[in-house]
Amino acid sequence: MASEPATGDAGPTAQPDAPPAGMRRYRLVVEFDGGPFVGWQRQANGLSVQQAIEQALEPLEGRMPLVQGAGRTDAGVHATAMAAHIDLARSIEPARLMAAINFHVRPHPIAVVSAGLAPPGFHARFSAVERRYRYRLLVRSAPPVLDRGQVWHIRQRLDIEAMRRAAAILVGRHDFTSFRSTACQAASATKTLDALEVAQAGDEVVLTARARSFLHNQVRIIVGTLKRVGEGAWTPGDVQAALDARDRGAGGPTAPPEGLCLVGVRYPDGWGDRP
Repeated sequence: MASEPATGDAGPTAQPDAPPAGMRRYRLVVEFDGGPFVGWQRQANGLSVQQAIEQALEPLEGRMPLVQGAGRTDAGVHATAMAAHIDLARSIEPARLMAAINFHVRPHPIAVVSAGLAPPGFHARFSAVERRYRYRLLVRSAPPVLDRGQVWHIRQRLDIEAMRRAAAILVGRHDFTSFRSTACQAASATKTLDALEVAQAGDEVVLTARARSFLHNQVRIIVGTLKRVGEGAWTPGDVQAALDARDRGAGGPTAPPEGLCLVGVRYPDGWGDRP
C-alpha cells in the first residue's frame, strides 16, 4: 500500500495471462521485513524483495525467473502476506519449492510461508479482489525497542474517537487526489475504500484499510492525515475539506513507511487471505 501497491496499488488493468507452453505457474505468499530493501519491485538503486527471490530461484531453475507480485511496496514497507506467482519449467512439489526458496534467500529477511499450484487464469496482481494494509502507531513516551522499525512512534496521546469519525468520511468511492503521491502513475484517482478501521490496544493504535486497489502512498497519507486529527491539529471537517479539494497540497503529511504492512491479498477462491 502497500508503499501500497505501486502506484501504489494500481488496480487490475488487464486480463490474467497464462504461463508459457510447457511451464507451470506457482503461487506464493511471502513475508518480509521491508527495512533493508528499496521496495518490492526491482530498481536500479538497490536490492528489492523481488530481486532477492528471483536470485534465490536461480539455482533451482538454472535461470532467473520473473516473480510477479500482487502490487509494489515502497522502501521500508513490510508484508506478512504478499501474494506472488512464478512460471517454472521444472515440475516441483510446492512444499519443496517453498523450502528451496527459503534456503537460498537467506540471510535476507524474506520467507515464503505458503506455496501451491496456481489455478488456470491466475495472476497475482490482476486476479486479486482485495488488498488489506495495517498501519501501527506506538503511542507512548518511551521509544520502541522490540518493535523498532515496525511502528511509527508517537509521543502525544491521540483522540481515537475523532480519528474514527474522520476515517468514516474516507470510506466509499471518492476522488482521492488529495491522498495520493504526486508521483502516482494511476490513470484515475477515483478509488473505492471498502473499510478504514481505527483500533486501540494498549499503547498501540492500529489502522486497517481494505480495498481492491490503492493509489501510491494512499494509506500512508491517510494515516498522516488521521494522526493530525488525533492530535487535535485537524477536525474531521478538515478531512472532508481536504477530500473535496482534490489537491495533494490540501491533504495531510505522508506517514513514514516503517509502520505499514501488507497483511492480506484475497482472491476469488479465498486463497491468500490472512486473518
